[in-house]
Amino acid sequence: MPLPPFPPIHHGVLSVVVPIYNEIATVRPALDALLAKEIPGWTIELILVESNSTDGTRAAVLSYRDRPRVKLLLEDTPRGKGHAVRAGFAHATGDVLLIQDADLEYDLNDYDLLIAPIAAGQQEFVLGSRHGQGGWAIRKFSDQPFQALVLNLAHWGFTVLINAALGIWLRDPFTMYKVFRRDCLQGLTFECNRFDFDWELLMKLVRKGHRPIEIPISYKSRSFKEGKKITMFRDPLTWLWALVKYRLVKL
Repeated sequence: MPLPPFPPIHHGVLSVVVPIYNEIATVRPALDALLAKEIPGWTIELILVESNSTDGTRAAVLSYRDRPRVKLLLEDTPRGKGHAVRAGFAHATGDVLLIQDADLEYDLNDYDLLIAPIAAGQQEFVLGSRHGQGGWAIRKFSDQPFQALVLNLAHWGFTVLINAALGIWLRDPFTMYKVFRRDCLQGLTFECNRFDFDWELLMKLVRKGHRPIEIPISYKSRSFKEGKKITMFRDPLTWLWALVKYRLVKL
């Protein structure tokens, strides 16, 4: 059965969940930019989830704990990005949820475009497509071109698999910018702790009936030498398992 339409949001709260682990080089400019970000008609709630970094990031994040609109969650041990995001979701009170890393790969100026169709009541689930600047390659590492090529090829291979499994066509199903009404999570539970959470979240929302639209965004990927945390062997295995499991498991 089709889902009932969601009403427009004229004055809303956007909950931005920020998982943070070992990002000392970028965490302060990222959080400063988030605190300065304004969207007409919206209040931005920042939920910072710090996972006990080992490079001084926790001390930097603690300096933001008393800032207005900031909720700070401190994990005692790093359990993965998915675990941190799930913890953030549990404390979010906004009408709309958005996931934001602290590594400056994504552009906060895209927030306005991403939430516009949700605010208008036209859509409840939006993806920020990293192919916004054209071309097939979203990762271009000047210092690690081979790794970039492998990741780009893998991106398209996994994209075909998840599209076929869900009966949809998306260019960038694995983007971090998954923006949706908090109502969409009603009745859903999540369990993934690493980057396979991206798969679990997308697959469960789509299977529940929330078909996303894609909006082009700006994106500048960092290389492994610059701090990218995804692994080239372990994580793809968890994605394949997530594909099978969350296509078959009951919601």
